Amino acid sequence: MSATNASPALDARRYFEAVSGRDSVAEAPPVCLYLEVTNRCNLLCETCPRTFEALEPPADMSMELFRRIVDQVPNVARVVLHGVGEPMLVKHLPDMIRHLKQPGRGASGRGTHVLFNTNGTLLAPRKHREIIDTGLDELRVSLDAAEAGTFLKVRGKDMFDRIVRNVSAFTNLQAATGAAAPVVSLWLTGLKETVDQLPEFVRLAARIGVREVHLQRLVFDEQGFGMARPDSSLFEQTRAEEEAVIADAQAIGRALGVTLDASGATEPGLSLKRTADDKPWATCRRPWSLMYFTAHGRALPCCIAPFSARGYENYTLGDATQQTLRDIWNSPAYQGFRTALLSDAPPKPCQGCGLRWSL
Repeated sequence: MSATNASPALDARRYFEAVSGRDSVAEAPPVCLYLEVTNRCNLLCETCPRTFEALEPPADMSMELFRRIVDQVPNVARVVLHGVGEPMLVKHLPDMIRHLKQPGRGASGRGTHVLFNTNGTLLAPRKHREIIDTGLDELRVSLDAAEAGTFLKVRGKDMFDRIVRNVSAFTNLQAATGAAAPVVSLWLTGLKETVDQLPEFVRLAARIGVREVHLQRLVFDEQGFGMARPDSSLFEQTRAEEEAVIADAQAIGRALGVTLDASGATEPGLSLKRTADDKPWATCRRPWSLMYFTAHGRALPCCIAPFSARGYENYTLGDATQQTLRDIWNSPAYQGFRTALLSDAPPKPCQGCGLRWSL
């Protein structure tokens, strides 16, 4: 795939802003890759579809497939090494990061911003130095609760205290060694059952040396599963008391030096409400800015798709084990998906989505 240099002005965390025009054909290559380095996980989260059904056979992405994908976009601005699984289960994860970051190897040495989301259970102290030394830019920890009881209810296993110890030890090592990267953040999914914990969640972040907290929107399909149901979602139905909790958490964050943000928005409340436009999908730029590949190499429309629709076969756009990224990117399937997204009848996974659903 031909590529243009990543623009120095591009904020890798708002990669979609690189898209200036939208049509069925994407004129520029993707600026972001989402690579599901594994679909295996050691938790049973009530907000994750893989807890309730097999999306694909269990697998880790091989280094061969990983290199095949990333080396076709040598100037990619941003690479996200997670999907529906736990990346730290993958033994060669550090090698993947180094391949992206070290000069002279694949998509490396060109400012690629690399990150992954972890549940923190495997963030053991013996791995801390190696993670820092890879050059990883962001380490996102999905914690989803401010105390052990709620964590067990949401995440399925009693590992809250272990994760808090692991993250605290990691940030302590960073402070002791002066390591500015990776930037560590804590993530809490916005559930009606847990939003009241947000102020204490911010306090917890401050106690363990984390300066970024994100309130992430709940993603679910029309049927729902576990706690991922319409009646648990804050989106479009926040009550005054819940908005007050968010405001309180923001104030606490300012006092403690912790930034509270929501997925893709500059203010936490923004991603919890639709705009005045009755087409929430209309501002999406993902099919023009990113490519998502499962552990098996299946191309999906975006990082939201696995959580918002069932049946990968219904919205598979290509196969990286059989096709080049160039052939996938402007294939009839991709062009058809873009055309539908620009219409009044978008693909089903997109109907309740919007630009701000995920960073």
